[in-house]
Amino acid sequence: MKKVIYLVTVLLVAACGSKEQSVESLIGQGDLESLRAKKSELSAQQKQMEAQLRMLDSAIATKAGVEKLPLVNTILAESKKFDHYLELQGDVSTKQNVLIYPEMSGTLQRVYVKEGQKVSKGQTLAVIDDGGMGSQLAQLKTQAQLAQTTYERRKRLWDQKIGSEIEYLSAKTEYEATQDAIRQAESQLGKSTIRAPFSGIIDDVIKDQGTVVSPGPGSEVFRIVNLSDMYIEVDVPETYLGAISEGKDALVYFPVLGDSITTKIRQTGNFINPANRSFSVEIPVPNKEGTIKPNLTAKVNLNDYTSDNAILIPSSIISENAEGEQYVFVADEPNAEGEAVVNRTIITTGKTQNGKVEVTSGLKDGDQIIQEGARSVKDGQKVKIKN
Repeated sequence: MKKVIYLVTVLLVAACGSKEQSVESLIGQGDLESLRAKKSELSAQQKQMEAQLRMLDSAIATKAGVEKLPLVNTILAESKKFDHYLELQGDVSTKQNVLIYPEMSGTLQRVYVKEGQKVSKGQTLAVIDDGGMGSQLAQLKTQAQLAQTTYERRKRLWDQKIGSEIEYLSAKTEYEATQDAIRQAESQLGKSTIRAPFSGIIDDVIKDQGTVVSPGPGSEVFRIVNLSDMYIEVDVPETYLGAISEGKDALVYFPVLGDSITTKIRQTGNFINPANRSFSVEIPVPNKEGTIKPNLTAKVNLNDYTSDNAILIPSSIISENAEGEQYVFVADEPNAEGEAVVNRTIITTGKTQNGKVEVTSGLKDGDQIIQEGARSVKDGQKVKIKN
């Protein structure tokens, strides 16, 4: 053993002496190409000597019975379900968020609701002064009763072939005309009552009682919002057209609320927007507690890929060689003492999610992949796995 160490020492000293003389000579000559060639030569010699030293160290340790193996930590490769999500951002919307306008001109005679109040579809919200239309309707109904009586009597006589046909037809026409007038007056009078178009919450009472209102812009009376039918619409890049479809899972997170919900894609668009090369996706948002409001910002994760048998490993333990191939180190066939041989395994990777990478080929269930110490081991090296 001493002879081996002495021989290596002599070789090192000789190499160093030759190196110093050669370098001095070349520097004196000043030839750039020669200097570069000498540097490459010495680097190769250095790597060769380092490899020989490692072999000697291993042989010495083995002969002395004190071989110290590098300690590594491994993770077990196992198949599991893998869901990959595309992360996007959107705002909460509702299709039932409308301004309510009056249908006739007049004074806002009575307002029956206040801001924040829940209302049902068809509920009376306010009444506009009808300007005497109620009285006109009452007169029309009185006239209609007389016209009806006259018509019924004329009809009975005509059925008995008594009286002229023109009298019967005149009474019938008069009766039908009064009925039409009543329906028209009732329709017009109905416009004096403002009703809720759907169930929701009165978000804003814009006009106060006593205000003169009229149809058209600027005469909004209420804003009503339905918070139970909320949704988020996001733009998805066209490259995901085949991966994003109706019924797939969607995870929605609201940063302001610190809350998240799980829902499903309700609808996908059938049109590619040429401006940003994307299509729209609509996601319903359950809002049982009423805490989610329109225009609230949300982070949306859409499921674009699922594998039922995927092997996932941390991206930090994957290395790449000069050919661009990705590889990991696997501890092959560990013995009872936890000693194993390192095997550099070329792998193919797929999707990445939360620091984990899907391995599509190269690994199998049960492989012990070196995690801690992966950057310091070499192919074929013997290691000891920590418990």
